[in-house]
Amino acid sequence: MLSAMTEKRRRLATNQPGEFFVDSSCIDCDTCRWMAPGVFDRAEEQSRVHHQPVGAAETLAAEQALLACPTASIKSESKRDLAAARASFPLPVAEDVFHCGYHSEASFGATSYLVVRPEERGGNVLIDSPRWNKELVRRLDELGGVRTLFLTHVDDVAEHARFAEHFGCERVMHAADAVPGVERLIEGLEPVALDPELRVIPTPGHTAGSACLLYRERFLFTGDHLAWSESRGHLYAFRTATWFDWDAQVRSMERLARERFEWVLPGHGWRAHVPAEDMPAAMAKCVAWMRAHA
Repeated sequence: MLSAMTEKRRRLATNQPGEFFVDSSCIDCDTCRWMAPGVFDRAEEQSRVHHQPVGAAETLAAEQALLACPTASIKSESKRDLAAARASFPLPVAEDVFHCGYHSEASFGATSYLVVRPEERGGNVLIDSPRWNKELVRRLDELGGVRTLFLTHVDDVAEHARFAEHFGCERVMHAADAVPGVERLIEGLEPVALDPELRVIPTPGHTAGSACLLYRERFLFTGDHLAWSESRGHLYAFRTATWFDWDAQVRSMERLARERFEWVLPGHGWRAHVPAEDMPAAMAKCVAWMRAHA
C-alpha cells in the first residue's frame, strides 16, 4: 500500500517512460528545464521528462537538475550514485562566475550565483541565497568563502541569514526591499559602486526594491527584473509577476539599457549571452515589448 507521501507525490503521466521522472510536487519553477533542456520541458503547467537522457553528459545534467530542484520533485527509478553531480557544484558559467545549484523552495527555486575573486579584489560574492546544503557550503569554504552577499530583491532572500552567519559576510540590499539584519542598504535610483568591479543598479518594478548587480561591465545579475524568453526569442520581463509597478519596471529597464554588459544572469528564467555591441538592440527590443504589454 502506498504511503501518504507517495500518494501526494505521484509520477506525472506526462513523463516519458524510463529512469528519470518528475512527480506531482513540481512547482513549475523552470529550473530543470533550463539546466537540462534535452531532458526536461513543460507540460500542463509542470515540468516533465520529455526525453530520457542518453550518454554521460545528458545523464549528468539530469542528475544536476535533480539536486538543484527546490522541491525534490525529480526522481529516479533506481538508487543512483550522485557523488559526481554533487561534486560538480558550483557549476561554471563563464570565467569566474558560477551557478550554485541547490535552489530553495523559499525563493520559488530562484538561482544563486557565485563570483570567485581574490581577497585583494574584494573577495567572493554570493548573489541571492541558495538552499542550505552542507556539501555546497563546504565547496564555498574551499573556494574562499563569501565576503559579500548581494540580495536582488525580497522574494529571493531564502536562507540569507544562515549564510551570513556562517561566512561572516556583509549583506547588501536596496532599502525598499530590506529584510532584517542586512548590513548595507542601497537608497534611491542611482547606481552605487561597491568596489571598482561591482555596481548596484536599482531597478524597481518587479518589487519596490529590486536591484541588479553589474560585475566588470560584463555580467549582469538581474534577480527577477530581466531574463531570456526561449519561447519569444528575446529578453523580457515577467509581466504576470510584477508585484510593485509595471510602468516603473519599464522605466528601470530603459535606465538599465544604458549600461554595458553581455551576460544576463537571472534569478528566474533563462540566462543569455549577447555580445556587448549587440546588447543595446536586444534591450531596445525588450523595452518595446514591455511598452506593448503595458
